[in-house]
Amino acid sequence: MVGARHILVIEDDAETAEQLIDCLQTSGYSVDLAADGEDGLKRARSADYVVMTVDRMLPRIDGIEVIRRLRDEGVMTPALILSALGEIDDRVRVLPDGSHLLIGRKIEDLHGLVEKIVTVLAWGAGLFLILAAAAGISTSRRSVARIEAINATSLNIMRAGLGERIPLRGTDDEWDGLARNLNSMLDRIEELMEAVRQVSDNVAHDLRTPLTRMRGRLEKGCNQRLGVSQYQSLLNDTIIELDEILSRFSSILRISQIEMRNQQRGFHDIDLAQIAREVVELFDPSAEEKAVKLELLANEEVPVFGDRDLLFDALSNLVDNAIKHGADNNAVMIEVCRGASGPVVTVADHGPGIPADERRNVFKRFYRLEHSRNSPGSGLGLSLVAAVANLHGAQIELADNVPGLRIELRFPSPENAAHYRSSPALAPLP
Repeated sequence: MVGARHILVIEDDAETAEQLIDCLQTSGYSVDLAADGEDGLKRARSADYVVMTVDRMLPRIDGIEVIRRLRDEGVMTPALILSALGEIDDRVRVLPDGSHLLIGRKIEDLHGLVEKIVTVLAWGAGLFLILAAAAGISTSRRSVARIEAINATSLNIMRAGLGERIPLRGTDDEWDGLARNLNSMLDRIEELMEAVRQVSDNVAHDLRTPLTRMRGRLEKGCNQRLGVSQYQSLLNDTIIELDEILSRFSSILRISQIEMRNQQRGFHDIDLAQIAREVVELFDPSAEEKAVKLELLANEEVPVFGDRDLLFDALSNLVDNAIKHGADNNAVMIEVCRGASGPVVTVADHGPGIPADERRNVFKRFYRLEHSRNSPGSGLGLSLVAAVANLHGAQIELADNVPGLRIELRFPSPENAAHYRSSPALAPLP
């Protein structure tokens, strides 16, 4: 007869058995050890144990079979089965007598797995922090370097002029994108400054000649005795010269107002074909003087949203240029139609045309193809046309008419016209 604190351990794994025995003995139990199923079955039959622990997977006889045989023989010693199996059906069994058997699971492997997971997470966190710090330092240094390059270029521009540009590194990242945008902005500023310089030169050249003539007339009136009719003629010529100068300044101010959209409050739905008819009627006498025939193709109503007076002026400038610069004894064709993407106005002549490399320049203020600037004109007509087209969201296309020049104004479709009622102005041509 054994004591009330005597326990049987049936375990084939020596390490696990040692751990169980040490734990139970520390708690005051006496322990017998069986290393396989047969030895455990023999010991359980021969002694009365308070409890026995049985490994699920034993050599020779399975742990479940050991308990089943003992129960068949009437040995009712409580049993605690240790197992590494994870399925619930493997951990809970119903014995022949109807009682339930709960199987414990060895957790040494789980402890080891948890320790490994914790170790891996710790190393991963440390490596992540190191990589994050390295990436942050690298990004910071690169950002500082690019900022210094931009600052250096800005200083060079302030010192030497607009010829400098921010260098690109070819990485196509956000910094390269910023550098490209800034370089584009510098190109645009340089282009505008060149346009201002050219306008200043052209204005000075255009004003010098009439001012010189007026000064000569006034000197003549002061230094010579003239009759009343001569004085009147001198004053009339001077007034005509002043009117021409004032007309040029008025054109400049009007172009500026158009580009600033000060005239948009006059927009409404109008018929381009009707405007073209009125322009042809206006210029028909001057065309007859040069034996030029004005041909109008406008067989249907072509609605557009815009300012009637501005569109009339723009089309008048195009027709006037076509008559002046087109060949004599020839025809100027004006066509108004509905294109695939919106209304289109075309003015075509058979004159010398405009060279392809000069077609963008002709929209600059005071620009003339005749660089001597001796012929009549201010060089503002096409600048006004460009400003009006920009205000209405229209595109200007210049092409060869073989021979001559063909100018097309392409307006947005009526469905898109509302966009130009509230959107900011497109960038005007210089």
